Amino acid sequence: MTQAPPPDGSRMRPTRISTLVVAALAAAAVAWLLISSIYYDRLPPLPWLPVVTLAGLAVLEAYAAINTRGRIERRPGRDPVNPLMVARFVVLAKASALVGAIFAGFYAGLVGWLLIQPTRAAADDRPAGIAGLVASVALVAAALWLERSCRVPERPDDEHEPDDWESRPGRR
Repeated sequence: MTQAPPPDGSRMRPTRISTLVVAALAAAAVAWLLISSIYYDRLPPLPWLPVVTLAGLAVLEAYAAINTRGRIERRPGRDPVNPLMVARFVVLAKASALVGAIFAGFYAGLVGWLLIQPTRAAADDRPAGIAGLVASVALVAAALWLERSCRVPERPDDEHEPDDWESRPGRR
């Protein structure tokens, strides 16, 4: 007879920092290899649109983190939180953290290469590269903050009420 898996075995876990670091390092290596194997002077200037997009996402996720934490803690003047919205925010935060780490690694590899190149094109692309790196790191930070803000606060023992699982009779 097989035993059933524990009830929290399929629960979503917090994003691991090590996963983000590995993704960033891999993206940095790919960026360095791609940019060093291509004749850089023939490429168009580094665009600013990804920088603005990453920074905008970071600001929106930081705002969502502040708003969601206040609603979960039931601060005065805040509407109750919709559990489905919180679940969506968690998924958004996990995805944004990974994407931000990949972009941060790519921009880090690119900026590292741009800093050692003496060409005029490399000097012109440095501001966009550094801004992209900063915006990517800001997105990772905002995503991790949003993910943390979506956690249910611990209840003190005296306020603990049994939930459906604990109140059901039968085998556990």
